[in-house]
Amino acid sequence: MSKHFTITLAQLNPTVGDISGNIQKIKDIYAKHKTQADLIAYTEMVVTGYPTEDLVLKPFFIDRVMAGVEQLAKEIDGSGAGLLISTPWRDNGKIYNAALLLHDGKIVAKRFKHNLPNYGVFDEVRIFTAGDLPLPVEFKGARLGVMTCEDMWYPDVAAHLKKNGAEILVVPNGSPFEVEKTHVRLQIAQKRVSENGLPLLYINQVGGQDELVFDGASFVLDHKGKVLTQLPGHQEYVTTTIWEKGTWVCKSCEASHALYTGSEAIYQTLVLGLRDYVNKNGFPGVLFGMSGGIDSALSAAIAVDALGADRVRCFMMPSPYTSKESVDDAKECSGLLGIKHGSVSIRPAMEAFDSMLKEAANQNIGITAENIQARSRGMLLMALSNSTGYMVLSTGNKSEMSVGYATLYGDMCGGYNVLKDVYKMTVFELCKWRNQCHPQGALGPAGRVIPERIITKPPSAELKPGQKDEDSLPPYHILDDVLYCLIEKEMGLEEIVARGHTPDTVNRVWKMLDRAEYKRRQACPGVKISHKAFGRDRRYPIVNKFTDLVTK
Repeated sequence: MSKHFTITLAQLNPTVGDISGNIQKIKDIYAKHKTQADLIAYTEMVVTGYPTEDLVLKPFFIDRVMAGVEQLAKEIDGSGAGLLISTPWRDNGKIYNAALLLHDGKIVAKRFKHNLPNYGVFDEVRIFTAGDLPLPVEFKGARLGVMTCEDMWYPDVAAHLKKNGAEILVVPNGSPFEVEKTHVRLQIAQKRVSENGLPLLYINQVGGQDELVFDGASFVLDHKGKVLTQLPGHQEYVTTTIWEKGTWVCKSCEASHALYTGSEAIYQTLVLGLRDYVNKNGFPGVLFGMSGGIDSALSAAIAVDALGADRVRCFMMPSPYTSKESVDDAKECSGLLGIKHGSVSIRPAMEAFDSMLKEAANQNIGITAENIQARSRGMLLMALSNSTGYMVLSTGNKSEMSVGYATLYGDMCGGYNVLKDVYKMTVFELCKWRNQCHPQGALGPAGRVIPERIITKPPSAELKPGQKDEDSLPPYHILDDVLYCLIEKEMGLEEIVARGHTPDTVNRVWKMLDRAEYKRRQACPGVKISHKAFGRDRRYPIVNKFTDLVTK
């Protein structure tokens, strides 16, 4: 028997529901590495994509998954590597999140996820049955401790595996990106290693799935918690490690890759999320309104970097209140990015609605007139989407979505919003970063792609003469900090005031945040980057009388 045990880590980008396509990905890696490895370990739910959500509750979906896996097992002979795959699995009438070892034409071991996440975007308790504490898997002279994702975040599974003779921990994962989360994963893994003295291999999914983006960034730790190899983030990647049996010292692995940080990490996440949403859904491209403002400019840059200029179209839709500077800035930004730029005036629509409202004995003034402009633009974009097949990209940011500074059926129209979880001040930071850096893998041009005036001019919706965002909102640096305290940190009034904000400002922002819940329920999906994005992360009632932070 060999003195070495070779493990290949396959950091892949599966598509939810594409059982045959995902199994083909598994087979492609097997064909390439089966003679080089004893074991090929894949990411969580690699067979179905992750998260599968309520697909798991359909019996015929599970039937098809099990049939696909059983056929795959027959194709894995006994002369090469075994496959450690993750999949939904039915056992005695119950559905589990399962890790299966395939070898020699059959399923030789099954281990079921013990700790099911039930917070934030995860609700596995409602779709899976929790497995018992798992025992090690004996394979080719190695005792493998298999822990699926959440099982690593608590000490019980690793301790049980160690007690029962596990020699090396293998952890399939589906852990989505959040700002500053990468180091948290590593710290948790190192804690499990420190507690048990076992090396650990962490294999994380990569790719976009609806609002989640999985950043990969898999890694390998030795028995003291030292990082032996760090896989790159935001891309598929396969690497092989060689271990000496008995001592379980890693004898061979490739050098670590640097991970994206700061603005680069956020930008790459937005690009990957949009690219996969568009491509996996089969859209030919995206179109959106290019207003000459910073949000649409950043959305344009991300779209071009994700899809290429030939799959992105923008339209300037000026009203009588649109400034010449905005028209010029929008055209310049489109030119820098190399995208087709159209211009369609909404003045005829405004005049038509004004006439219609007069017939209905209603006045087209104030907010009514402003919303008609936004909705005219939204209707035009949706019509262009219908005629071209291109998906409408909404361009509002998290600051605006938080306080309701957006129009239902107007600028909120769209199939996806790449900035949905990005605060306004971060939008400015990302624009400056993109002008200075050309992202790895970007399909857009290098150099400056966003005109400087778009970044420096005061933000405005331009729905009435001389309008500025700060006429209706606190300055964005104040607004964003208060929102962060209220949303991500769930702070109370006193804590936020202690950061330098006035009680009136905090209470005003809280009321706007609360009142806008009904709008957010109708918003399109978008990339999640924070600990608490709108949607499944944060579920507030629409009918709600707790609307004042000040005790009266």
